[in-house]
Amino acid sequence: MFERIDYIVKQIDGDYAYLERLEKPEGQEDELKCVARALLPPEIMEGSRLAYEMLQYTII
Repeated sequence: MFERIDYIVKQIDGDYAYLERLEKPEGQEDELKCVARALLPPEIMEGSRLAYEMLQYTII
């Protein structure tokens, strides 16, 4: 039901981070996901790898 999705932090801009999905489903374009930094672990920086699972982001 809740599958794990891996992302990489491509850019941090103020209160937001832009994430790129590492494994894209077929037919999905390269689109960055904008996420409020308040929802992410405080230690993130550009290039960090994150996992989204069970409604939480964690550093991997």
